[in-house]
Amino acid sequence: MITKRTVACTNLLLALVVAFAPSLATIAHAQDQAPKVIEMTAKKYEFNPLPLHIKKGQKIQLKITATDHDHGFKISPYPEGADRKGTPGIVFASEQSQDCWKVKKGETVIVEFTAPTAGTYTFKCCVDCGWGHRRMKGELIVDE
Repeated sequence: MITKRTVACTNLLLALVVAFAPSLATIAHAQDQAPKVIEMTAKKYEFNPLPLHIKKGQKIQLKITATDHDHGFKISPYPEGADRKGTPGIVFASEQSQDCWKVKKGETVIVEFTAPTAGTYTFKCCVDCGWGHRRMKGELIVDE
């Protein structure tokens, strides 16, 4: 016997599937493709190159090298203006979900992610690196 509750639950489940299907399809497609490698340097209060532009749904392997002393990398998983209680717009590789990637002088750290949601994502240095530390910021722009 089908009850009103069963119908309501089924409709809710169907609505969730429809709402998240495009993002899930984008992530699934990105997992099948080879990552785009972007090499970045972190040095004396700047990241280079800036800004970073990628395509929506593209699998990214960001290689960050600290050239002068220790730095860090922290990126917001939500695009500017997005509800931070909603679904993140950047999906990190499962083992990579970190708050701050520490990059030691002369070393390279790899950050892997997919961005199924277009928008502008801000990042910054998360290791106190000197007088200009607060200015050490950048943008990742995910284009449609």
